[in-house]
Amino acid sequence: MMEPKDFPAWLEVLLKEKFFNACLDHEDVKKNEKNILCIDCCLSICPHCLPSHNSHRLLQIRRYVYNDVLRVEDGSKLMDCSLIQPYITNSSKVVFINERPHSRQFRGSGNFCYTCDRSLQSPYVFCSLSCKISDVIMRQRGLSGFLHVCNFLQLTDEGATSTTPSSTLEATESDGDVGVDMFWCQALACTASTEVVRKKRSSLTATCRRVTTAVASANTEAPVNFFNRRKNTPPQRAPLY
Repeated sequence: MMEPKDFPAWLEVLLKEKFFNACLDHEDVKKNEKNILCIDCCLSICPHCLPSHNSHRLLQIRRYVYNDVLRVEDGSKLMDCSLIQPYITNSSKVVFINERPHSRQFRGSGNFCYTCDRSLQSPYVFCSLSCKISDVIMRQRGLSGFLHVCNFLQLTDEGATSTTPSSTLEATESDGDVGVDMFWCQALACTASTEVVRKKRSSLTATCRRVTTAVASANTEAPVNFFNRRKNTPPQRAPLY
């Protein structure tokens, strides 16, 4: 039977923690969801907690179809993520951390998860990280060979809180002429658009006037011819010879 010391604390937090909840230390700040796992502290943190964890191993947690996932590239540095069915999101392969609830219980012919019998694509045999861990523990009575030694794990640019670099700000401020040119280009574009709209409106107005005049003429000529005829006057016939 596996001893508790053989099961690392950070892995237990990864499987049991409810990520994307608000960080209590930064509850008054925007974007305070706890979507980062500090491997060294065995603690879930938010992006605003990063300054005190800069030198630690950090694992980015992501969301896919309302479930917690991690990138295969990141997870493979800590453990064996092979044979777990991956999915593509934001051009990256991700795997589910925990088993998802089944919508229906049905087992026919095909490929299924060794642990929870979820239907899978071949050649994968696990639907989530937790399912593979359960199978490894049951077969090997431990996690030897499953966990990898990882001394350095940092967030990618996508996971870190992004700010505009000072060099970019300096370049933007120094390019004053570019900003003026952009302003005039936008002004000319607006003027051209206004002229096109004005011409279309003028053409449409002229057309409407011609149609209105034609209709008015038709409506005035018909009643005149009609009322000039005497009431009860028999129609004129050609004389008989």
